[in-house]
Amino acid sequence: QVQLVESGGGLVQAGGSLRLSCVASGRRFSYYRMAWLRQAPGKERESVASISSGGSTNYSDHVKGRFTISRDNVKNMVTLQMNSLKPEDTAVYYCAGSGGGLKYDYWGQGTQVTVSS
Repeated sequence: QVQLVESGGGLVQAGGSLRLSCVASGRRFSYYRMAWLRQAPGKERESVASISSGGSTNYSDHVKGRFTISRDNVKNMVTLQMNSLKPEDTAVYYCAGSGGGLKYDYWGQGTQVTVSS
């Protein structure tokens, strides 16, 4: 069983930056597609960014140019650097991993990001 543990959320003013980290247990991390998703109050969960096992990245149009996802397969870690934060980025952010296929098999507990105006 893979466990994902997130850290790095918090309160920041609009225009500021935060860095989220997610550490995975297990030996097969390098094979997983990893992603960050978020869910704001009253809204559905949405994908923010993903990174393949080979390092290819995809971003939501809402965050493209402001957020950067990266991974370190030695440390079993995936990070999300968030710059130029906006109040609409306020949400609970989840780290997720997929061993294959479209669905995510593993989820972190979520970390709150709040951006004040």
